[in-house]
Amino acid sequence: MRSDTQRNRRQLIKAAGQLYAARRGAISMTDVAKQAEISTATAYRHFASVEEVLAEYRFGVGEKLRDFSLKQESSGVALLEAVSRKWVELVVRHGGAMLYTRSGEGYLARLRKGTFYLTVQADALERPLRETCEELGFEPLGDEALFLWNILFDPREILDLINTVGLTKDQASHRLVAALKGAMSGWSEDRKQAAS
Repeated sequence: MRSDTQRNRRQLIKAAGQLYAARRGAISMTDVAKQAEISTATAYRHFASVEEVLAEYRFGVGEKLRDFSLKQESSGVALLEAVSRKWVELVVRHGGAMLYTRSGEGYLARLRKGTFYLTVQADALERPLRETCEELGFEPLGDEALFLWNILFDPREILDLINTVGLTKDQASHRLVAALKGAMSGWSEDRKQAAS
């Protein structure tokens, strides 16, 4: 890919993130192109829609989480806490840009279809969730652990805890991980009972 093409893509992704972070009403591809200082026609050569640009932005955030997760030397619950805390920090840093990729399909359906910005996040969480199950004595929960994590660590809810309730990033992260461990325990116990 030519350097100007790469630069234009990067500028569009960054512009979409900036606009959504400070969102005030609907955002169009023209708005994104203007913020990126390129023509709307050029923007459409790179992305078919604003949603596509925003998905690329979310993928970049997911890459940061994955890279952080892969570098960690801790394991089990300590690893889950570190990766979850990093996610909370990323959500707070990127604000509104983390909120606008909604779909009529559920998280696991989109993940299994290979929605790229979710698969990179799942890669970041695979080891922390698996090792947490092992450390706490649960059978591996696989996708169901990802499902539970996603429910609790939804960016809207993280920002609600911080902006509305007044929790710090560390408090929100710590309490959400505690709730996740409880949810995983209950889920695991119910699976055992169903198998009996």
